[in-house]
Amino acid sequence: MVENILRKIKEDGIEFIELWFVDILGQLKTLTIPAKQAEKAFVEGVGFDGSSIEGFARIYESDLVVKPDPSTYAILPFDERKTARFFCNIYLPEGKPYEGDCRYILRRYLNKIGEKGFTFNIGPEIEYFYFKNSQNPEILDKGTYFDFIPRNIGDMLRTETIKRCEEMGIEVEATHHEVSPSQHEIDLKYKEALEMADIFITVKVLIKVVAAKHNIYASFMPKPLYGVNGSGLHLHLSLFKNGKNAFFDPEDENYLSNIGKSFVAGLMKYIKEITSVCNQWVNSYKRLVPGYEAPVYISWGRKNRSALIRVPIDKPGKERSSRVELRSPDPACNPYLAFTVVLAAGFKGIEENLQIPEPIEEDIYHMEEEKKKKIDSLPGSLIEAIMLTEKSSLVKEALGPHIFNKFIENKKIEWDMYRRKVSNYEIEKYFPIL
Repeated sequence: MVENILRKIKEDGIEFIELWFVDILGQLKTLTIPAKQAEKAFVEGVGFDGSSIEGFARIYESDLVVKPDPSTYAILPFDERKTARFFCNIYLPEGKPYEGDCRYILRRYLNKIGEKGFTFNIGPEIEYFYFKNSQNPEILDKGTYFDFIPRNIGDMLRTETIKRCEEMGIEVEATHHEVSPSQHEIDLKYKEALEMADIFITVKVLIKVVAAKHNIYASFMPKPLYGVNGSGLHLHLSLFKNGKNAFFDPEDENYLSNIGKSFVAGLMKYIKEITSVCNQWVNSYKRLVPGYEAPVYISWGRKNRSALIRVPIDKPGKERSSRVELRSPDPACNPYLAFTVVLAAGFKGIEENLQIPEPIEEDIYHMEEEKKKKIDSLPGSLIEAIMLTEKSSLVKEALGPHIFNKFIENKKIEWDMYRRKVSNYEIEKYFPIL
């Protein structure tokens, strides 16, 4: 495959190559090399200082090597230079996979379920905002769900982004204005989880680059505006085995198999332990509050959009569309780690043969308080979520001790910085009276 890719690089007239990988928080990093160095990068890799990357190596063990994954070759449609990008795998100098490589962590867990014949597919709905600049969250429009706003720059930016996605071979199923002002959504066709994590990172880059070209700032901050809905990352999940959807049962009223039900039960049992990975920022928990369509209560339903998990039945009886939708993650997560722990939680439910509880179709936010109290809820803050993750053997096993410990350490530091900060709310609320 490498020889074919090297030939393709020459045929496409590529001048430069971007070697992409992410740090422990999912922030994109890149090394740029001339195209003539491509063969050396595939064979020997490119060395870099891991101690400079968040969550990577300590100073005395800092030497790391990136090697491009030839299957991820794509030409960047926004670079005036003829530039291609590869996602990379990270290795120790002696050639072993690096335990701090988020991409390796997801690939390792996919190999684990692959030994049992399963593949894991994900189709995300990516929500985000467009603002006038990166300094203040000043909106571009006052639209709401599915609004058509003639000559609106947000619509124009979305369609231009879709064109760039298509140029890179990324399949977009739909796009539309979301509920909040200046909020938008792009829905991607499902792919195997590792490929989708790469695509997710790429699409976020395309959204930001297209916006910046027009002097607009695209933000994936979960809750940038007070009093309106925040941005989520709804994940449509399915397991396939021998080319067939393992979640599909034509005889079940929800077309959901016993495997699918146990997967849902696993998500519900372990969701509190994995929430800090799927919602990794202090700001994430400003979104996960009642009244703004984000899930708070641990429940499942078919049509209930106040539930944590939905089992959509938009195409009844169609095998490949049978799936479950997890609604709590947000688009500021590290997709490699988030997809790993979501898979670990669901698959643990299958291994433990967990039974799914009864669905809740009533709007939980408007339930009587006594009924609502019986439903467990997600963590209410980053520190609460981190404390639950820290005790989780499931998350530690899924992520491995290196990333697990580094992630916990990083998030505790973030919480400490946050709790020491005096906010505008406190000044406005308390300063005049205390």
